[in-house]
Amino acid sequence: MTREVAPVALVLVSHSRGLALGAVELAAQMAPGVLLIAAGGMQDGGLGTSYDTVEEAVVEATQDGRSAVVLTDLGSAVLTAESVLDLLDEDMAARVRIADAPFVEGAVAAAVTAHGGADLAAVLASAVHAGSTFGSADGEPTVAAASDDGVLRATAVLRNPLGLHARPAAVVARMLAAYDAKVRVNGANAASVLELMKLGAKQGVELQIETEGPQAAEARDALVAAVEGGFGEV
Repeated sequence: MTREVAPVALVLVSHSRGLALGAVELAAQMAPGVLLIAAGGMQDGGLGTSYDTVEEAVVEATQDGRSAVVLTDLGSAVLTAESVLDLLDEDMAARVRIADAPFVEGAVAAAVTAHGGADLAAVLASAVHAGSTFGSADGEPTVAAASDDGVLRATAVLRNPLGLHARPAAVVARMLAAYDAKVRVNGANAASVLELMKLGAKQGVELQIETEGPQAAEARDALVAAVEGGFGEV
């Protein structure tokens, strides 16, 4: 059965066609249900950003009523994207946002969020948040203090050889999008693939899982099962 395409697409605008295609390839591995369009380089293959290329990408991204988040690599790419939006049909332009976010990290974070069926505002926020994820101070993650306000807790040991790397982190973030619950893993927001990757959790590490919300128990049990199953890698 073919998976329905997510309601929010991504357009990746880069001065380099190769860089745009590479970012699309990476994000697609994390979020196969999202329409990802590369808009890189000039139409003759040279470095730069092409108004026509970006416009075609945005128009394609917003077909069938979809919204779109545009990510850019350098300042002049932002100017090109803004010029395209200024001249778009009003209805189409209302469904497009340019993210002030890191190109690769923002694309991955936004794609995973979009894969879960999130709306335009949530996908945009995920891309923007990626800008601060790797900029915070180094150190051990902080686990929330125990409380009696309905937080459920569990532990699970990482079994897959490569630990909580990009693919399983994306699996977790996508999986948890289906539950009405807030989930933390060793203090990190489990809805953020970048925060999970930053944990640097290796094989054999015990993960502290905390969930809260209407579907806290279901989310906890699903995550524990995924971790104990090695994310299909063991």
